[in-house]
Amino acid sequence: MSRKSVKVAVTGAAGQIGYALLFRIASGQMFGPDTDVELQLLELPQALNALKGVKMELDDCAFPLLKKVTCTDQLEVAFKDVDWALLVGSVPRKAGMERGDLLKINGGIFIAQGKALAENAKPTAKVLVVGNPCNTNAWIAKKAAAGKIPEQNFFAMTMLDQNRAVTQLAQKSGAAVEAVSNLAIWGNHSPTMYPDFFAATIGGKKVTDAISDKVWLEGEFLTTVQKRGAAIIEARGASSAASAANAVVDTVKNLTTPTPAGKFFSVAVSSEGSYGIPKGIMFSFPIRSDGAKWEIVKGIEQGEFGKGKIAATLAELESEKKEVENL
Repeated sequence: MSRKSVKVAVTGAAGQIGYALLFRIASGQMFGPDTDVELQLLELPQALNALKGVKMELDDCAFPLLKKVTCTDQLEVAFKDVDWALLVGSVPRKAGMERGDLLKINGGIFIAQGKALAENAKPTAKVLVVGNPCNTNAWIAKKAAAGKIPEQNFFAMTMLDQNRAVTQLAQKSGAAVEAVSNLAIWGNHSPTMYPDFFAATIGGKKVTDAISDKVWLEGEFLTTVQKRGAAIIEARGASSAASAANAVVDTVKNLTTPTPAGKFFSVAVSSEGSYGIPKGIMFSFPIRSDGAKWEIVKGIEQGEFGKGKIAATLAELESEKKEVENL
């Protein structure tokens, strides 16, 4: 029986997230112990030397599953025949930069990447956008690749937000993280996202029964998760890297392996109209996968609190979309 193999493009591969991610892909943590991996790594010309050093380290690990590593600054080389494209690289927001400026700068990058994916990747390729603002960057890439790569193959990462929320609930309740289940992230990967504790359980009990502190749940819990990225930057002087890389691994594993019965996970997908979210918006929902195809979990009821939070994050995504539509 021939072994499975997967070609994976990673952009911004010499950056901090890329550095934390590549060794986990190469070791088999993302696609499993029976799948050979080829890595096609993209960097800016000025970072190619650093990328060469990363490749040397990958070589020095002697990973049995890692069959080939290509380093390049050319989109068409990085995306050639890939099964997965992990779009990690993007321009970070700098002091004095408006969100609209950031959207436009990254807009140009993700238009080029979407077109290059359409022309070079497999038509079945799946694309996970990590570089922020990831929902709108994913929307841009999806539009640029329209007609070649199906819109349901584009994703934006909100698993980091889910992991952050799960840990906060576990610590507050004194439970183990694995006791927390079905915590959905709704909307945009930004401070407007909604970590939905109402649908979640801790040790089989509703979160609202396991944690009686309603003021904490509706206040500090939400803001801690929503502003965690900023808190990490303030503490370590750099963005989340290892935890972001971990969430990339979790996201791909969740999409490529069947979701256990009764469970779901969070990722932003192209809306098909569920929960009143307009079609085509890249919106984070509770998702289930059979290992090949995904579906939005239906029937999660929202009270007035949840409906208000979802409306706010949708409004932000619609305003971002307006900012970049003319690109």
